[in-house]
Formats: sequence, structure tokens, C-alpha cells
Amino acid sequence: MHRLLDNGLEELTVMVYKMGGVAEKAIAIAVSGYIDGKDVTKDVHDLSEILVNRTVEVEDKAFGLIAKYQPVASDLRIINSYMKVAYDFERYGRYSWDISYITSRFNGKNMKCDDWIFDYIGKMAEKVLQMVTISINSLKSLDPELVKNMTKTEDEVDKAYFDYLGKLVEQAGVTNECTISSVLVVRYLERIADHAIHIMEAVVYISTGEKVKLR
Repeated sequence: MHRLLDNGLEELTVMVYKMGGVAEKAIAIAVSGYIDGKDVTKDVHDLSEILVNRTVEVEDKAFGLIAKYQPVASDLRIINSYMKVAYDFERYGRYSWDISYITSRFNGKNMKCDDWIFDYIGKMAEKVLQMVTISINSLKSLDPELVKNMTKTEDEVDKAYFDYLGKLVEQAGVTNECTISSVLVVRYLERIADHAIHIMEAVVYISTGEKVKLR
């Protein structure tokens, strides 16, 4: 039997899923801006603000469903998970804005970075964006099997983060601007990957009712 609450849950799902698309776009623009030395601060900031506002909308929708329909435990599990996922997408936006601000603050292309640094960050960003895409698509399919590949990629991102710090210390001829900005960017990418894992944990919880820790 189809309930009125089910319609509300479907609407909530769509709202969160659309947030994922905005978040993914913000990350891609921010990373591309850093590597290309292009100031994309305004574009990324606007996308980040959209995510902030939509997080509020998701929370309002969720609390409205609770107040109006008094959902049972299984429904509350879904509602609570979507509120957490919306926050994770909001953090995607915030870290993207931080990356774009770093690019602007340290003068973009005027940073005298060795070529290997941009190459390294580009490859790390590819893995992170892969995780972001999977985390978004998993919300649509609610397939807990996607978790298996995600944890492996997240381990690779963590390793890339620490390997980068070690390699940076060993390299000579890197300017202070490049050092500071690149360390911040790889840290933000690592944090985005962490939030992608949080989303996958929520997907498992929604699908199976099992609370898992993937990190």
C-alpha cells in the first residue's frame, strides 16, 4: 500500500540527489581552477551557497515529514540518513570553495610550482571525484555492494595524501606559496574523500539497517 509519507520520502530523495550533482560540479571546477591557475572563486562560492541553502531545505522537509506523518523506525532511519548526507554534500561545497580561495589567494598561475605537483594533485583529484560520483550514484541505486570499491579507493587517497607530504619535504626548488597551497589542497581532497565514505555508510544503513564504519 502506497502511503502519503512515501511521496514525501521520494521528494526528499530527489532533493538530496540533486545536491550531489551541484557538489560534484563544485569540486570539479575548484580542482580544475587550481591546476589551471584560474580564479573560479565566485562560481564555486555560488555553488557552495546553493548547497548550504538546500541543506536547510532538506532539514525542513525532513522535520515536516516527521511532524506530519509520525513515521515508524524504518522511515526515520531513511530521513535521518538523508539529513546527514545533505550535510556531507554541503561539506563538499565548502572544501571546494576553500580550494578555489587558495588558488585566488596564492595568485594561481603565478605560483612557481614544479610540474610534478600539479600532476600529482590532478591524479589524486581523479580518485576523489571517482569516489564522489559513486557516492552520488549510490543514493539512487541504494546498492551497498558499491562500498567494496569505495573503501579501496579511499585507502589509495589517504596513501596519496601522506606520500605527497613526504615527497614535498624531499623536493628542492619549491616556493613557499606552492608548498602552502598544495598541502592545503591535498588535505581538502582527502577530507572530501572521507565525506564520500560517510555517504556510503549512510547508503548501507538505509538499505540494510546495519550501521557500519568503513574507516
